[in-house]
Amino acid sequence: MLIIFGIVQNSVFADEDAGMTLQLEPINKPSEDLKSQNSANSVFRIVGNDQSVPILYDKDDAAVVGLCTKALATDIERITDILPPLVTTLQTNGEAAIIAGTLGKSKPIDAMVKTGKLSVNSIEGKWESFLIQVVDHPLSGINRALVICGSDPRGTAFGIFDLSKRMGVSPWVYWADVIPAKQKNLDVAIDKIIMGPPSVKYRGIFLNDEDWGLKPWAAGKMDTDIGDIGPRSYARIFELMLRLKANYIWPAMHPCTKAFFYYKENPKIAAQYDIVLGSSHCEPMLRNNVDEWKNNFAKEYGRQPGPWRYDSNASEINRYWGDRVKQAAGQNRDAVFTVGMRGIHDSGLPGPVTMEGKVHLLNKIIEDQRNLLAKYLGTNSAGIPQIFCPYKEVLDIYNAGATIPDDVTMVWADDNHGYIRKLSTAKEQLRSRGSGVYYHLSYWGAPEDYLWLCSTSPSLISYEMSKAYAYGADRLWIFNVGDIKPAEMEIEFAMDLAWNVHAWKPENAAGYAEEWSARTFGKEYAKEIADIKTGYYYLAASGKPEHIDRIKFSEKEMNERLAAYEGIARKAEDLKHRIPDRLKDAYFQLILYPVLGAECMNKKHFSVQMGDAEQSKQAYEEIKKLTEIYNKVIAGGKWNGIMSMSPRNRPVFGMPEIKNRNSRSVSSERALEPVRTISVREFTFDSTRLHLVSGLGADSVSLSWTNFNDSSYSEEKAGSAPSASIKLELPNGRRMIELRCVPTHAVHEKRALRTAIGLGDQPPAVVDVNTPSGTEAWSKNVIRGYSSAKTEFILKEKGMITLQLSLLDPGLAISKILIY
Repeated sequence: MLIIFGIVQNSVFADEDAGMTLQLEPINKPSEDLKSQNSANSVFRIVGNDQSVPILYDKDDAAVVGLCTKALATDIERITDILPPLVTTLQTNGEAAIIAGTLGKSKPIDAMVKTGKLSVNSIEGKWESFLIQVVDHPLSGINRALVICGSDPRGTAFGIFDLSKRMGVSPWVYWADVIPAKQKNLDVAIDKIIMGPPSVKYRGIFLNDEDWGLKPWAAGKMDTDIGDIGPRSYARIFELMLRLKANYIWPAMHPCTKAFFYYKENPKIAAQYDIVLGSSHCEPMLRNNVDEWKNNFAKEYGRQPGPWRYDSNASEINRYWGDRVKQAAGQNRDAVFTVGMRGIHDSGLPGPVTMEGKVHLLNKIIEDQRNLLAKYLGTNSAGIPQIFCPYKEVLDIYNAGATIPDDVTMVWADDNHGYIRKLSTAKEQLRSRGSGVYYHLSYWGAPEDYLWLCSTSPSLISYEMSKAYAYGADRLWIFNVGDIKPAEMEIEFAMDLAWNVHAWKPENAAGYAEEWSARTFGKEYAKEIADIKTGYYYLAASGKPEHIDRIKFSEKEMNERLAAYEGIARKAEDLKHRIPDRLKDAYFQLILYPVLGAECMNKKHFSVQMGDAEQSKQAYEEIKKLTEIYNKVIAGGKWNGIMSMSPRNRPVFGMPEIKNRNSRSVSSERALEPVRTISVREFTFDSTRLHLVSGLGADSVSLSWTNFNDSSYSEEKAGSAPSASIKLELPNGRRMIELRCVPTHAVHEKRALRTAIGLGDQPPAVVDVNTPSGTEAWSKNVIRGYSSAKTEFILKEKGMITLQLSLLDPGLAISKILIY
């Protein structure tokens, strides 16, 4: 008999919601990907005969452990309708139990270690690591236990939710209504699991552009008393993060939202969930300037603020920053401090006009910020986690000579459209605190937003982030996720990759959709759903739904796109009837809405151009209908306010102009037609150095040199570079060859993206598709999904000839070749 004391009530949210695995340290080699193995004796029964084993934890362990054990109990109840008792004090004669705790903070765990029942050598002293193991006679009075032991509190939390996932509970059980199947008995097959430490130390999300989704939903459904994103919302967000093995957040910060620290419960909730606080590239020192400087300064300080200019108002700004550091120190907050300075929101550094003046001022700002950290945190600033993010114009200041202390992590940014602008040079890779990446899955800005749907493929995410990791960016990854929804699968992929960067390399990342679909909807539907997602990503790669009005397609191309969209949309519609009832709401959110919405967006714009105004109007009305279902029908209206069909009211979301009901606006100009279009699949190449990356680029596959940190080749040594060739028959005369590539950037300023193009015995022509971000050419590239370079050859005779492409720089990804 198991006698229990201190039974703990379940989560505050409970009433709202109906082998051997080894991950060795560190996760930096392909050989250390996960392996699974279970023996016949590894089955542990959690629920049987209408009874659940209790869950034991130490009430003096970290708060996050208690929260996660309560969530685990809820997850078990979701599956079995049996709520396990939560136990904090244990006496004798128990058959079995789940025991969760942190090494050095949990008395039951430490007792097992002391008696030799539990070996923790594999995780002791390591960052966010955990083991899950079945232990016989772990403690006096317990015959058998499923033990979850973390090296630190977050490690314990990750271990607890790893068990939930293995039981069949999706991380999206709340956030996308992925309801697990009911089971009368609940067994798990586990000998021993060891996981961690992660590939990337800090793995986080940035809640951004929340005006049309997360904010109105939170105000109307969660934090209704304050009408804002507040502690109830953040508790849900933080639990999701732990389920995804994320640990770091940049809170929401738009003008529609009060600063994170404005609500006193917010940082307390973050501390309870052991989430590391940070702030965005334009919010130094954990300060939300949009709210705290512009709106709330007078309330906090009793007067209006002076100018947001460090060259003329340094003392006031320093006090403002210092007060936040003191507040964080007083709350014993685990935080990463952003250093540097930009405009109040997403704009340039105010003050100096010259670049020399900007460099000098930025250096002074960072020096003063570090002095504040040292003063109020009681330690040398070198020991305090800090980041510097050279985002947008800040990269120019950095390149002009700004001095960033060695112990500040450089967080390189993408170009806002998923292509990383710069990574660390060999010298920069020697920095003691390394580097990281700020990457967008959602964006407001030039050349156009993408705030409605999420269509950045796992293949592109893996390609860019694997490249970053190869250049030492293993300290911090932060993803702009907008409103979280509808980027669920993409966020989960990003966090899975950050945990183990070798699990989903560019060459196999396209397979993630099927693996994720199997976990989310069941193996019997996984292949069909993966095919739908693959088609969705493929079509978006050559024109995101939010960008479709900015691309000039031929009538043939429009009809091809509409046919392709109709194909995946019909598959999605057909499958919805076979999806289990418990998952229909999840299926609508995760699959049906984005696929049908993207189809209708293309149909709305193309139909007008091809003279069918009525079909265009029908498509517009269908998007309205789908969005109404999302907000007010699925899950009983749970998500009302989360989905807008027109974020920021950009022109693409409205009805296209109809001049005459049946008028056509397709250009009558004939585009130059190629005499031959060649897929990279047709080439012969050295597979030891070049790889086909499925799902990457506008043509569904790209050929790339994925040993990203290899040396480049000079033009003189192009013959030794990785190459691909094809024999083809061409007519004589002047021939132009166009190379279309993934519109990424050279890995850093000392590299390029060059290809030597050879045709027959003619001297090769070298082209470079590297395009500076912010230029007109770059804008065109990121909207249409490819960069382009052209060169001409003169063929004196027609006949068979060899086309050879020599890739001179790693990171180049070729998608298609056209010959005119």
